[in-house]
This record gives sequence, C-alpha cells and structure tokens, in this order.
Amino acid sequence: MPSASDLLVWYDRHRRSLPWRETTRDPYRIWLSEVMLQQTTVAAVTPRWRRFLDRFPTVEALAAAPWEAVAEEWAGLGYYARARNLHACAQAVAVQGGFPDTVEGLRALPGIGAYTAAAVAAIAFDRPVVPLDGNVERVTSRVRAVEEPLPGARPRLAALAQGWMEQPAAHERPADFVQALFDLGATICTPRSPACALCPWQADCAGRKAGLAASLPRKAPRAARPVKYGVHFLLHDPEGRLLLRRRPPSGLLGGMLGLPGTPWREEGWTAEEALAFAPATGLSWRPLPGEAKHGFTHFELRMTLLATMAPPGLRTEGEWWLPEAAAQALPGAMRRLLTLAEATIAVASPALRAPGSGPRKRTQTGRPA
Repeated sequence: MPSASDLLVWYDRHRRSLPWRETTRDPYRIWLSEVMLQQTTVAAVTPRWRRFLDRFPTVEALAAAPWEAVAEEWAGLGYYARARNLHACAQAVAVQGGFPDTVEGLRALPGIGAYTAAAVAAIAFDRPVVPLDGNVERVTSRVRAVEEPLPGARPRLAALAQGWMEQPAAHERPADFVQALFDLGATICTPRSPACALCPWQADCAGRKAGLAASLPRKAPRAARPVKYGVHFLLHDPEGRLLLRRRPPSGLLGGMLGLPGTPWREEGWTAEEALAFAPATGLSWRPLPGEAKHGFTHFELRMTLLATMAPPGLRTEGEWWLPEAAAQALPGAMRRLLTLAEATIAVASPALRAPGSGPRKRTQTGRPA
C-alpha cells in the first residue's frame, strides 16, 4: 500500500483550515461537525456549525434544550432525522457524564452509526480506526484499483482502508492520518478530474497506473426515484402572518415546522380529498400557480399550494409566524412552498424571494393560533 508517512508529510503542509480543527480535540465539536457534514458540504456547514455552538456551546446545553429550539437551529440543513438523533444522543451523553472514548462505546449511543463512531474515536480519541466516508471510499478504490461497483464494494474498501493503520506512521497519528485521507479526497483525489500530478501517492496508485483513476469508484445503476404528491395550505392573516404546524415526531421532517397539508403519497390528490386536511373548514381556498419540487433520498416530492386569508377570530391548531421568521425556521421542502406564495403575502419579504438567505432573526417566534 502507499506510504502513510508520505500522506502525513503532505497533510502537515497542505491541511485544510477547518473550525473544528482549530481547538483542542473536543469530542462534542468533532461529533457535531461529523453529523452536520453527512450529506452537506463543508462550505454550507462551517457557518452553521459556528452558529449552532453559539446557541448550544456544550453537549449539556444541547441536551437541556427543548426540541423546538434544536429543530429551529437545524432548519435548512436537511436530513432532519440527524437533528432528532443529535438531540437524543446529547441527552444520553449528558446522563453518562461525557462521551465514551471507544468505537464500541460511541456506537452504543442513540443515532451514532459505524462511520460517526469511527470518525469521533479516531479524531477525538486517537483510536486507530479508519472511518469510511465518500472521500476514503474514492481514495481507496483508486489507489487499489477496486473495480467492483458500490455499494457492494464497501466491505472490501473498509477492510483495505483499515489496513493503513498497520503502518506505524498511521498508527502513531490516527487522528491526523484519518483527516489526511479526508483532505486528500476533498482537494486532490476529487470525484471529477483528480489532480494526480499533485498527489503524494501518485507513484503507488494502481488506478492511475491502469488509467482507471478518474472512473473509480464504479457505482451500480440507480433505480428511478418514485414521485410522491402533496397538497399544502397557506393560511395567512391580515398582518401577513402564516399558520405553521409542527409535524409528527416520527417520519420525514419529523418534529419540524411546516405548512399544514396532506400526507405525501404516490397518487395525486383531488381537491375534495385534499380539503379534508385543511387547517380550517368553511373557507374558500384558491390554488396558487406552480408546483414546488423537492428531492428526498428515496423519492421526489411535488407539492401544490392552496391559499386563503383567515377571517377575524379564527381559532385553529398551530402558530402564527411572520414570513421572514418562517423562512428561517422551516425546512427546505417547506421553504420551496413559500416561493409559490410570494405574490400572495402582503408583507414584502426578502426571505421569501431567496429562501434560507439573509441574517437569522430570532426575535420573532411563533405564537399559538
């Protein structure tokens, strides 16, 4: 295998400056970064990681926070089961008095899978394990010229990657070696057009020698994602506030705020069927033009929107939010609905024109309807 020493020499000169590397090896900060980085880019995570720590500076603070505060802070990061698991795990860690320092102990915590347990164990506690993320998969498959497609190749790639820890240089510096693998995949051995001429392992890369590097790792063909449909309701009052409801704790977007609506299913909804899920009866709902689309891992969601103004004195379940605050608190799928409603809401809102952009506003929270 290529030399771990060569990679560490390269890493010591070219390592990325990331905020979770700036301080001592705090397992809370490292764990938080690893959870956020799953399915999300470093550029998107960095400001959100800092902001999350401003609000929940310790694992104990996160454990003591109400779920609504955690959900609000996570809004826009996607894959919302991560936030539920994060909160549950923080509570378990607080009860134990701190993070376990082994892969097995970390793996036993709620919501921590094999990758996260290995990453935290290696980076925070110098355990000699190699977590298998997309970067490590790509580097390992190219260096060893593994042509078996993913996901079937993962067990073999995991075993090959762990083999680096048999080299003394990697075994002596597990945290640095693991992060060196991450950086090599992120900056040199990239998915497209890898910069092989700059790679510290170019001389020993079997994929490069065979002319296969750029085509690895191979991936099995994906089945077409099914499409699901939903109808949601924009109920706004004369002040321009919107009615939001918190979704059930389990399932997609569990525990997050959202516009009231139907379940999501593979068959479209008739108007009569959809109105059975309206947040208030006896109102005249008008369809808004357009369709909001959002891609989840296993299906594509297409949503339409019905709107009306709430009459004076209306009482219904939920909370009234100003559009600017709603655009910051809602998950991405729901923010797509707000773009359909831009012309309907009387209050001019930059947040509606560019969902998720602009500074955070915490002064406006919802109040019961």
